[in-house]
Amino acid sequence: MLQSFSIIFSIAALFSLINYKWLKMPATIGLMLMSLVTMILITISKGIFPDFYRFFCDIVTQSDFRTFLLDGILSFLLFAGAMHVNLDDLTKEKWSVLLFATLGVLISTLIVGGLIFSAAHLMGLQLPIIYAFLFGALISPTDPIAVLAILKKTKIAKNLQIKIEGESLFNDGIGVVVFAGILIFADMGGHPAESSLGVEIGKLFLEEAVGGILFGALLGFIGYTSIKSVKENPQLAVMISLAIVMGGYAIASIIHVSGPLAMVVSGMYIGNKLNVVANKGPARKLINEFWEVLDDVFNGILFVLIGLAIHLLNFSPGYLALGILAIVIVLIARFISVLLPYSLLKHKESKPIKTVAILTWGGLRGGISIALALSLGDNTSSELILYITYAVVLFSIIVQGLSIGALVKKLYN
Repeated sequence: MLQSFSIIFSIAALFSLINYKWLKMPATIGLMLMSLVTMILITISKGIFPDFYRFFCDIVTQSDFRTFLLDGILSFLLFAGAMHVNLDDLTKEKWSVLLFATLGVLISTLIVGGLIFSAAHLMGLQLPIIYAFLFGALISPTDPIAVLAILKKTKIAKNLQIKIEGESLFNDGIGVVVFAGILIFADMGGHPAESSLGVEIGKLFLEEAVGGILFGALLGFIGYTSIKSVKENPQLAVMISLAIVMGGYAIASIIHVSGPLAMVVSGMYIGNKLNVVANKGPARKLINEFWEVLDDVFNGILFVLIGLAIHLLNFSPGYLALGILAIVIVLIARFISVLLPYSLLKHKESKPIKTVAILTWGGLRGGISIALALSLGDNTSSELILYITYAVVLFSIIVQGLSIGALVKKLYN
């Protein structure tokens, strides 16, 4: 696994250099596009260079995408992203973020699950309804990694940016809880006692979501207090921040609370506490620089891996057709799941539909959706889910990611 990681890291560095010097695209999009093209060319030439093709396939397989993301770099990426979210700004948009991250995810899961099941049935593809709703759960949350990476290069109104950032950071953890809840239903054979299912899902939500937020606040307090006590030693302060992320995420898994939510909350707490004027100094500077570099490195590796992992898909006309249809279904569900919660709030703008349009198009999906799809095992239904998940993710990052800036200009200029 270390060899595979080293090769992917080297590819990410090379592609980053090419993108910086010549392509000039948002880094994550540029890296993923180059990785896709590379893997497609290698696949086409596998008859001529079979050993070279198998070498690259083994790199992705040995990397274990799901474990690498969910149990590896996810904690670092969420913490790094949350560190730069201003709590005062987030508080102003708290009701929008809360509704989008909870009610919005549930609405989208139901719409996507129902429509994708009907579409697959009409197209003659075998997709059990439980798998359709699992797809709805894994694709409905916007991916904070993809969203934050793209927004770095997009000029967008601050209130809109906070809505998109805040939602993506929190609905990731909520989406995983919904996904796990549907898996509970599946494990009960699809016919559990109503009271039993409600108790299990309610218990899961309290343990994972609420527990994750509380544990994250505790981690943040411990981390900030420790860092503040050694602010004259920047290197030790960085080491403490790493320990909070690595140790905190491991403990969250042991005590069965949401590690992603814990990382978001602790990152926000430490980031906002450190970035006050009173804490200006070498420790704050080094911590911010360290986590910014780490964020860029892991983002590069992740999006290169997404591109290279395309060889995991088995192409078929039926899967391709459903994948294209899934893109439309997810966008429709996203629009409805934003519009309904947003209509419950009071707004200052004269045409809130513009904000809904930006939130719809800015709701990017990424590696977390692919990782959850890979966790479904190895059968015909999970193979189909992985295919249509990939279709939505690629469209989301490449098409939506490249055009969100232009859409903002068109609607607000």
